[in-house]
Amino acid sequence: MGGGTGTGAAPIVAEVAKELGILTVGVVTKPFEFEGGRRMKIAEQGIAELSRHVHSLIVVLNEKLYDLMDDDATQEQCFKMADAVLHNACAGIAEIISVEGNVNVDFEDVKTIMGEQGQAMMGTASASGEGRARKAAESAIACPLLEGVDLHGARGVLVNITASNSLKMRETREVMDTIRGYAAEDANIIFGTAYDDTMGEDLRVTVVATGLASNDQRSRLKLIQGGAACRSAPLESADSNQDYMQFDDRGLSIPPHLFKHPTAVTAHKEPPPPAAHEIAPSVIRTRTRPEGREGFKSASALSRMNFDSFELPAFLRKKDS
Repeated sequence: MGGGTGTGAAPIVAEVAKELGILTVGVVTKPFEFEGGRRMKIAEQGIAELSRHVHSLIVVLNEKLYDLMDDDATQEQCFKMADAVLHNACAGIAEIISVEGNVNVDFEDVKTIMGEQGQAMMGTASASGEGRARKAAESAIACPLLEGVDLHGARGVLVNITASNSLKMRETREVMDTIRGYAAEDANIIFGTAYDDTMGEDLRVTVVATGLASNDQRSRLKLIQGGAACRSAPLESADSNQDYMQFDDRGLSIPPHLFKHPTAVTAHKEPPPPAAHEIAPSVIRTRTRPEGREGFKSASALSRMNFDSFELPAFLRKKDS
């Protein structure tokens, strides 16, 4: 965001998709600080406009890549890391929807969790060896790319565990107990498990959490209540050989020593109707059919956009020259 193409076109595409009754999730990046205040202001305006037309908006902060990458990392490696973060956000949600599991999690589950009001985050991490379940769960919710948001008080949590068929019931309980420690007492928690023999000794945990309060909101609540704010306990370091993101087969491989933390991304949410509170696998929940919308108003979206405030897209500049 911050240029002309994404900032100008994304809200229009999103509005049309949402008015057609399609679950709409945006995945965008904010500029580096060195790109200047004007570009950042345009990006923030575009994100605010886009957030009105999507169910969830996942925002990747380019500036936080400095915290993930080693000082010796090249520019190309940093850009690959940004691409991998975007890929990870999309692939994690797509895997939850499309991969059939032993305890299945499906599209209706994703819609239910993304219907919770407030901010949201999505994280994924893998671990192996002793304590792999706890390590993967803690790493998935470490949230290095989040700015002022943590998992405490989440009102909606979707957890998907992927491992070989050697997955133990004890490990499933360890993952869920770790994550439940952060969620609200009456949170709507949905879990699923999937077998993938190509995982070997690795166990992967994918978490989508919604209904989060920002740190600012939590501080204001502390002042009102006169109590101590809830803080995250320090996470125990995971195995140094742990590879949090594996994209070799997709051409996005990044050497593990070049980044320091697992990957998580933050999303801004629009207020939806509340969902029923439950903790259950999807196989015993009643599925409901989504209500579609008739028609759409793409012309109205075009007329409301002020394109003069956006930078002219690069492909149009080339055409004019």
